[in-house]
Amino acid sequence: MGFHQDWVVLVMRYVYSVTYTVGINEHISESFVPFRGLRQGNPLSPYLFLLCTEGLSHLLHEAKAKNMLRGALDGRGKLSITHLLLADDCIIFDNATIEGAHTICNILLEYEATSRQRININKSLIYFGTCVGPDERNLIVSVLGVRLATNPEKYLGLPIMIGRNKKWAFANFLDRFHRPIEGWKLRYLLI
Repeated sequence: MGFHQDWVVLVMRYVYSVTYTVGINEHISESFVPFRGLRQGNPLSPYLFLLCTEGLSHLLHEAKAKNMLRGALDGRGKLSITHLLLADDCIIFDNATIEGAHTICNILLEYEATSRQRININKSLIYFGTCVGPDERNLIVSVLGVRLATNPEKYLGLPIMIGRNKKWAFANFLDRFHRPIEGWKLRYLLI
């Protein structure tokens, strides 16, 4: 990615300098060095993940440039979105075709090979639009090896699939904010 070698050495020194101790029955173990680098809660983890996912972004953009990946069109049909990255999550958009599934699978395999990160298939889901038939859904799910999301699940507290009834989709979200505020007195809201 073009980082200066001194910077790479500095970051890797931080990654490999992590040590842990374990408390068992009120006894603390000797410190040990993990063989897999940083733990998930380390403050540096999200930044390193974002650096690594630049490679994934590049692979997805490259596939789109070669017309191997189409992405999802925005409401006006002028902008095509192939993926979204947030913290340690990635959402990939494409048409529901066997070729598209193979393209995504190959991109993810290449990303795993080059980044040495493993995609957790057990946490991976796939969503389909209503126009995709059950046979095609099953074929695509088998190619990717991921779970088929049957119920509209939530991401960061909001429904992933919204549809036309936006009032219903956001009613629970709004209720979570309105309920605590209803009990407040006006004097707490004045500044």
